Amino acid sequence: MVRDGWLLAEAERLGGRIEVERPAAGLIASMADLNGPGFDASQLDPLVRNFYEHTARWRMEAWTSWSPAFWPGGELVSRLFGKRVQQLALPMRPLDVAHGIDSRVSVILDIAGRQLGAAWLRTLRATGDYVFSGFYSVRSLPGADRPSVHVAFPLEAGNVQVFLRPYADDGALVLKSPRGRFGDDGAYVLVEDGGCSFAARVPVHESFRIYVDPGGVLRTDHVLQLWNTTAMRLHYKLERTD
Repeated sequence: MVRDGWLLAEAERLGGRIEVERPAAGLIASMADLNGPGFDASQLDPLVRNFYEHTARWRMEAWTSWSPAFWPGGELVSRLFGKRVQQLALPMRPLDVAHGIDSRVSVILDIAGRQLGAAWLRTLRATGDYVFSGFYSVRSLPGADRPSVHVAFPLEAGNVQVFLRPYADDGALVLKSPRGRFGDDGAYVLVEDGGCSFAARVPVHESFRIYVDPGGVLRTDHVLQLWNTTAMRLHYKLERTD
């Protein structure tokens, strides 16, 4: 079962140590690690930056909406992975997330105490079932002019990896996995079979906009597309717990 069982193996692979549920841990140690041509973390609203650098201090409420044409496919993915391996359990109905989502952040540190990455484990508050279990880090693709947010979702025989390109827009953070060639930002599936690894780019494109609304509330709009068509929309309300 995937759940969070992959975390120890990832720490061993990176040669680091795990701090489970570290207080005030963030998905990204410093948003400045993403700086480069076209992105400057100092342009982000302080609340947006605080969420990514201290994710463990925040809780979330979520709303979901599926395109009717893609609902059967989403239900299939949820059944194949969500119930069986507690991963990629896509919320299919608004009531699935009506009681909110709980999250835990555990970090992997190197020998000097620097953050190599963070596991973000999200579960349904009502049932405790895992929704997503991902590993977040800052990575630069070969030939890229600046770093990307890299998210890996472990599966039984491989993983799904997403490279999200960051932008600052009037205080908001925009993350995109756009269309492109193999080796560009985007979504990939890695399968391991018989000691060999196989990777393919998949036509899944996501965009996230993390922003502060006029009332001072931190929110996120998440759009998932297959090819050129919107399959699902998620909206998150984020609140500090301290």
